[in-house]
Amino acid sequence: MKRLLQRDVWVFDLDNTLYPAHTAVMSQVEARMTEFVMQLLGLEREEAFKVQHGFWHDYGTTLNGLMVNHKIKAGDFLDFVHDIDHSVLEPNPVLAGHIAALDGARIIYTNGSVRHAENVMARLGIDHLFDGIFDIAAADFTPKPQRESFDRFIRRHAVNPARAVMFEDSARNLETAAGIGFATVLVRARENVGNGHTAGPGEHPPFVDYAVDCLDTFLGEVVDSRKERPA
Repeated sequence: MKRLLQRDVWVFDLDNTLYPAHTAVMSQVEARMTEFVMQLLGLEREEAFKVQHGFWHDYGTTLNGLMVNHKIKAGDFLDFVHDIDHSVLEPNPVLAGHIAALDGARIIYTNGSVRHAENVMARLGIDHLFDGIFDIAAADFTPKPQRESFDRFIRRHAVNPARAVMFEDSARNLETAAGIGFATVLVRARENVGNGHTAGPGEHPPFVDYAVDCLDTFLGEVVDSRKERPA
């Protein structure tokens, strides 16, 4: 944990990071995105799915691809795709206790919306533990992993990357963070989820400081190591 001992800004991605990737949250969001593309472009589901993932690959998010190519209103898309059943998430008092014990600033940085973040955090029982949420609107709809998005996040929250840790399920997002100076923690899925975004079991790129399979366990180790450091 040596890399983390002098860090006091804790930056967390939201989806598939603060809860396990197998939880049926993003699968609902993915289905809603496909449905949005189906309705917008009059496509069958299979073709709409290809368009959706093509936009994600080329533009960083499906939303950005739709905004560039079809001039949609971002709010309409975000409201539609995040209209899901958040009750699949359960309170996580262990996670809450570990986050509460992290000294310093705690911030959510997500390519989703504030509303979705608030719903997820409330279900997990951690909504009272963070100092801010930086969402896709705050990033002016420039998504991670683009450097411009990180620069806006850093300015908005006055973050010194040399004092910050970023927790993410996306290796490509962490590659940008590492290049800026963040310490990086990759939260891997315990099994392949097949979404092209979340890191699978065993993945540990060279720019990642720590690759973990259980966020709760790792944060507990971080908290314990910081208690034991010399005064």
